[in-house]
Amino acid sequence: MKKIVLGWLWALSTTLAWAQAPVPMLWKVSDADNSIYLLGSFHMLKPSDYPLAPSVGAALADVQQVYFEVAPREMADPALPARMMQAATRTDDKTLQQAVSPATWRALQRYAAKNQMDVASLQGLKPWFVAMLLALTESQKLGLNPALGLDQHLMERAAQTGKPTQGLETAEAQIAMLDSLDGTLQDAYLQDTLREIGDFKALFEALHTAWRQGDASALERAALAEMRDQYPVLYQRVNVDRNKVWLPQLEALLKDKVRDNVLVVVGALHLVGSDGVVHLLAGKGYRVERLP
Repeated sequence: MKKIVLGWLWALSTTLAWAQAPVPMLWKVSDADNSIYLLGSFHMLKPSDYPLAPSVGAALADVQQVYFEVAPREMADPALPARMMQAATRTDDKTLQQAVSPATWRALQRYAAKNQMDVASLQGLKPWFVAMLLALTESQKLGLNPALGLDQHLMERAAQTGKPTQGLETAEAQIAMLDSLDGTLQDAYLQDTLREIGDFKALFEALHTAWRQGDASALERAALAEMRDQYPVLYQRVNVDRNKVWLPQLEALLKDKVRDNVLVVVGALHLVGSDGVVHLLAGKGYRVERLP
């Protein structure tokens, strides 16, 4: 489950200094009329992860639109945090303590005591949200910044260059996906988040290194294998189902008779592996090439 925590927060960088630009997880998918550039994102980075490889800038220059998981205008909606909190707030008259196992609650109490956190303030929240809150807290301790994430960077670049932007899904859909997890799975998610907090730095470094090196196979092994094998329902919900929802949208862009190339920026985990968007589009017969 530790890899699942990383996959959901996706993705935090290391304290290492890098002399070279990251090898981009960038593919070009084409038919007779149009091309889609698929770029795997790390959602939280550091200044040392920039500048990007020239091929990323070239892809941005070659497109007429940029798609993200969620449209930038929706991500910037000041009401979004309130909608997230509304979904995360319990409405079943249970406390968090009553909703999780005794072992999970004891682990949360230990974490709260160690980190000067008022555990009572969490009683009205759902386990999935508490798990994400703890992981975000730990990421901030490592000095990681979502404002430097690759998707945020390219949202800003798109705005600067006047490129229209769209989303493959809504923020509401993302929230609903997390909120629809059953109680047992939410409890496991929170318990394993608490168990693995001490290893976060090493785990994030492993993921970040794989991403920087453009190693799709290593990234799949590091972040998807455990989820797929041990939590198949979660893997289906978080990865497979969403990829399949995106696929017809991407095909529609490719089949458009008007030349309208598109850059698609999504979490890198959605692009790798046999259930990834790259493999799915290749299976549909489109030309697929990895760009350096």
